Amino acid sequence: MCGCGSDAAVNPSEDKIPVYYINYAETRTEVTYIDAIKDSPEAIIQRLLIVLAENDPGARYKAPLSMGFKIRDYSFENGILTLNMDSDYKKLEFTTEVLVRAAIVRTLCGSGAVDGVFFTVEGEPLTDHSGFEVGQMNSSTFISNDGNEINTYEEADIRLFFASADGGNLISVYRNKFYSTSMPLERFIVDELIAGPSGQVEGIFPSINPQTSVQNINTKDGVCYVNLSSDFLIPYGNVPTSVSVIAIVDSLCDLPSVDRVQIMVDGVVPETLESSYEYDDRLVITLEEAQNQ
Repeated sequence: MCGCGSDAAVNPSEDKIPVYYINYAETRTEVTYIDAIKDSPEAIIQRLLIVLAENDPGARYKAPLSMGFKIRDYSFENGILTLNMDSDYKKLEFTTEVLVRAAIVRTLCGSGAVDGVFFTVEGEPLTDHSGFEVGQMNSSTFISNDGNEINTYEEADIRLFFASADGGNLISVYRNKFYSTSMPLERFIVDELIAGPSGQVEGIFPSINPQTSVQNINTKDGVCYVNLSSDFLIPYGNVPTSVSVIAIVDSLCDLPSVDRVQIMVDGVVPETLESSYEYDDRLVITLEEAQNQ
């Protein structure tokens, strides 16, 4: 394995680094601690990758990097670690893969050396069980119920905003669905918007270009930052980009943790989207109103 990046030393704020393993039933992660490593980011990463491949001597836990796959290579730049797995990684059961990913990301990001982790398999971005790119992850990506255990699924009642037939208005629909808590709820909502209406309700249409992909999403101080691919700026059907923006904003602002939304495209805020947006119901109509238009 080879790595590249800064030579600056990292001083973790704590005397210990949490290291996450997987219990033998493969139902949750378990945390242990090692002494903090006072060294360069690259040295810390190399040491932790070795630790994550070593099974617990007491046979209590499984090491996440001893689950039948190997890291082919990795790179480290600007705080982001990219781990390139071999094809055997895809053979992991879905729930096991989530736990493996959580253990690796939480350990590396808890070291003070790594800001985010990106997974690839044979050089291609890792996708989840729905076919969406997982994207960059950090410790907050993985929702836990007690600090250790990862809930595989959680039921969510979300409100999504789809387009009317003329593309000029939005119609809200409620969707009840189980989602993997290895992703933020904000990401789940945007993925559902991109996937479009389920077809079970007549009179609603996609509000976002379905070719759009999510590069990353995070929420800080009530502002949800949504980074999308450039396909987002290509209107889909008769839905203008301005309506697509409000569809995302209104869907996300329905969450108690989100007050405003800032949309970026390929990491940059386009001139037309320079401001962050709050909930805006000016375009929202009922399904009955849409059908009477």
